[in-house]
Amino acid sequence: MLSIGIVGLPNVGKSTLFNALTKKSVPAENYPFCTIDPSVGIVPVPDERVGKLSEFSKSKKTIPAVIEFVDIAGLVAGASKGEGLGNKFLTNIREVDAIAHVVRVFEDNSVIHVANKVDPMQDVGIINLELVLADMEVVSKRMASLGRELKKNDKEAILEDGILKRVEKVLTEGHFATEANLTEEEKFKIKSLNLLTLKPMLYVLNTSQASENIEVKLPGLFVKIDPVFESGFDDLIKQSYKLLGLETFLTTGEDETRAWTIKIGATAPEAGMAIHTDFKDKFIRAEVITCEKLLEAGSYAKARERGWVRTEGKEYIVKDGDVIEFLI
Repeated sequence: MLSIGIVGLPNVGKSTLFNALTKKSVPAENYPFCTIDPSVGIVPVPDERVGKLSEFSKSKKTIPAVIEFVDIAGLVAGASKGEGLGNKFLTNIREVDAIAHVVRVFEDNSVIHVANKVDPMQDVGIINLELVLADMEVVSKRMASLGRELKKNDKEAILEDGILKRVEKVLTEGHFATEANLTEEEKFKIKSLNLLTLKPMLYVLNTSQASENIEVKLPGLFVKIDPVFESGFDDLIKQSYKLLGLETFLTTGEDETRAWTIKIGATAPEAGMAIHTDFKDKFIRAEVITCEKLLEAGSYAKARERGWVRTEGKEYIVKDGDVIEFLI
């Protein structure tokens, strides 16, 4: 299961957001390998297709796709040097797949701002700088440790050093490692470093009904939420899912209707691994129909009569909303 870390300065509304999100939480027993941790919430991805399919099949169980949100300790300036809960914060954030960066745009004198003024761009700058500084330290340590291999003209070390030099250059300029425009292969080469500024990031503007119209120019994807009134959550969850490069396929029957999470671009055998790892090696073929077409037909028999159920092989790229029956 992929996870999103909720980060931000103290008093920006991270915990209010996390607590409101976890009210939507689903029971962990349907999702093996989930940790029981008060700072982790397993949140369903809003998808009306799942309920409709469940009704269609009269399923005993309905299981939505989910993502994991992790509430990470508030960060302060100097976190990269261990200020506040800096080290704990940076360790926790290295373990998540993406970052939801909560930015306060609401004015409320009863909720003290750490800088005594509400300045969203300044707040973004503080957190982003700490992420950059933390990554600079990791990159420089790694480059120093490559010294011996470089002296031996080790090809792999030379290749990695070249990648790290490009990353170091953009970090030194105060930019994220994403600005180094690494290929997927190059990212994989330095994956073990778990660089914070290589993780996909979504800005979450914590607004209020009073400041709904505020405009903040942010470098990238953002959503507006109001955790007190619990508005904007569906958009946040959907955008988080998209940020992680995920999509959903569905299985349905009398026992259960279930949404399965896969990476966009997965082939049918790779998608099958979401159900069971054996599905990839034992895959023979898949019976595929879009959810909309199946519901429109009213039954599998009618859908087959109309030629809407297709037989697909190993090369088939699964699409969001496909209803699949795997034959192994």
